[in-house]
Amino acid sequence: MDVDMIELTYRPTRADILAGILVRERLRRLHLVRWGFTALFGAAALLSLAARQASAVSFVLAVFCAVLIWAMPHLQAHHALRTVSWQGEYRTSVGEQGITAETAHVTLLQRWSVFRGYRETRDHLVLLSRDPNILLVEVLPLRGLRAPEDAERLRALMDGQLPRL
Repeated sequence: MDVDMIELTYRPTRADILAGILVRERLRRLHLVRWGFTALFGAAALLSLAARQASAVSFVLAVFCAVLIWAMPHLQAHHALRTVSWQGEYRTSVGEQGITAETAHVTLLQRWSVFRGYRETRDHLVLLSRDPNILLVEVLPLRGLRAPEDAERLRALMDGQLPRL
């Protein structure tokens, strides 16, 4: 085993996946589109309330669309969690070769060349793939570290391999 290997052990949560989705959304500036459409449908709901001859259906439909668009990242996180949660506990090793994630059912090695960079949130390190649509997002929850001092080692290793975005 690599001496500079940093290990994380965790069960993915919806908050972990949501953090990855929100970082990806911000990097691609999709949050502006989402909030724009949310505001558009919110304004339509207010206009239908103010209009004398508007039906209640148009108001309810506009509110429903605004809420649905706003909640899209949360729905995506819920769906993704259902997709991965059956695999149970993840044991992830981060080292010079890349990131190895292992569960009872699968082992996946992702070399550093797969990623364009990473972004840190309060509780996570989120790695984003090189492809134009950022289809791959790897989320490393800091709560999975064995010791608090491992967080600094992990940041130093990441800084040596990838740029911060």
